[in-house]
Amino acid sequence: MKDKVIVITGASSGIGAALATTLAERGARIVIAARREPELTAVATRIGANAHAVIADVSLRADNDRIRDAALAKFGRLDVWVANAGRGITRAPSQLTDDDIDEMMTTNFKSVLYGFQAALPTFKTQKSGHIIAVSSMLGRISFTPIRSAYSAAKAAVNSLMSSIRQELRTEFPDIHASTVLPGVVATDFGTAALHGGPDSRAFPNAQPVAEVATQIADLIASPRAELYTRPEMRETAARFYAADDVGAIEAGFAMPRR
Repeated sequence: MKDKVIVITGASSGIGAALATTLAERGARIVIAARREPELTAVATRIGANAHAVIADVSLRADNDRIRDAALAKFGRLDVWVANAGRGITRAPSQLTDDDIDEMMTTNFKSVLYGFQAALPTFKTQKSGHIIAVSSMLGRISFTPIRSAYSAAKAAVNSLMSSIRQELRTEFPDIHASTVLPGVVATDFGTAALHGGPDSRAFPNAQPVAEVATQIADLIASPRAELYTRPEMRETAARFYAADDVGAIEAGFAMPRR
């Protein structure tokens, strides 16, 4: 991990900020990116000289290119790109508007695609690298209708990452592509969702953000295709997709409607 250059998007708070701190403690050099300048600057200041902040909107292709260029200019190389930026939504599928869908797909899916495409030329040149997309368990199983468009966008991320792995496997076996599948994490995800929503930190089983950050740091050290941040989520997914009728399982979901 020492001296690896790692880009983390959505790093002004939550998983991104915690991951930046964890990786810096392990000796990595960090380029953190987000739209919120005061919060991002505060994270960089806490980390110190091994952190470089780039104010950017990763829903824009050009801003992803600019983050890559900043990493290369500051540290001379790029080893890992963590596409962590994202946003939830609180709206049932029957109520979704065009703007809702565009926001979810641009923020949660296009930002991953743009980041991957920005980093890949560098990774191909050096014949190594690691792309990590922070997806969601909601992209594997849609537990609640209020997150409908978010779940759909994250399902698209999961599919994209699988396709990336298949594209790279033969010619570039040392360029890894990993998907991280957290459940509820104790961050401001819920309150920051489009149209508001329940506070994720209030859920009794919300996973500590530092725990998720440690797991992602370990994933960078030992790459694999997918990481469920809690083992029971892998078991839940296996049961769900093996069921004769997933509707019977869906009937047992008890998530808040707002």
